[in-house]
Amino acid sequence: MQTLQSAIDLQPSAIPQSPICVLALTKSYGSFQAVKGIDFEIQAGEVFGLLGPNGAGKTSTVEILEGLRQRDSGQVSVLGFDPGLHSQQLKDRIGVCLQSANFSAKLKVGEVVELFGSLYSQTVDGEGLLKRLLLWEKRGQFYGQLSGGQKQRLALALALLNDPQVLFLDEPSAGLDPQARLEIHALIQDLRRERRTILLTTHYIEEAEKLCDRVAIMDEGRIIALGTPREIQARTLGHSMIEICCERALPQVEFPAWHQSSKTTLSADRKVMTVQSPHPAKTLVEMVKWIDLQGIELADVQLKRPSLEDVFIELTGKSLRE
Repeated sequence: MQTLQSAIDLQPSAIPQSPICVLALTKSYGSFQAVKGIDFEIQAGEVFGLLGPNGAGKTSTVEILEGLRQRDSGQVSVLGFDPGLHSQQLKDRIGVCLQSANFSAKLKVGEVVELFGSLYSQTVDGEGLLKRLLLWEKRGQFYGQLSGGQKQRLALALALLNDPQVLFLDEPSAGLDPQARLEIHALIQDLRRERRTILLTTHYIEEAEKLCDRVAIMDEGRIIALGTPREIQARTLGHSMIEICCERALPQVEFPAWHQSSKTTLSADRKVMTVQSPHPAKTLVEMVKWIDLQGIELADVQLKRPSLEDVFIELTGKSLRE
């Protein structure tokens, strides 16, 4: 007979909270500590990116949230459930799209959808999903005959079969050609407009900048930066690069006030001036005015803000794929 306490334990928390909450999470494999006490929350309707080089602890973290792996310590909540205790209840409420999902090459697309639908207590219209993800005409085709982009769209269809509130997308566009990657990006943006909560892991910096409301950068089991891409860029490098190309050489005169707060370099022929500035818009206006006073025409002007990749390399000392 079920006790009152056990019945309570099977229900999500009545206290309003974010769809995903992580506090002091740790995970070790023998003597190796893969996750070292990380904290983060993901808000409803947010696309949250988890970035880091290989071995940073991303996969362990996501598998714990999905209920596939037990944590060592800390608190984890997904839609009010503890994934370590209520993985079965959570299964009907989350969608998971793995980096590589391989099915029997002789299974037909429609059969794969039917098979997965049988795993849930309730599902949405599989036929509608196939049409939405441009797979309806492939429903009678063998899985082994699909292209990489079609296989990934099918994986997304399967992740959406139970109409999940929370989606886990693990490297959703890894290994795809540019056109297929753009298709996956468009689908994720559609899901974002539907206010679904999405946790996205990726090795593509430009993907995180394009799709994510916030990102957490992990390295060696810890979160070393968390915020919007623009916030993280501003907190770390904080300087944009201005490059001005002139039609003829700049004169050998002292630069005005903007030079004092910026790092300025000139090319050997003095036709290209490069400036690193914490206030790029203001500095650019002052530079253009000064060059105009010298009676020199501009050939080209470029303004480059630090990318998330620049930030990542500065913070970790390594590239994302190391």
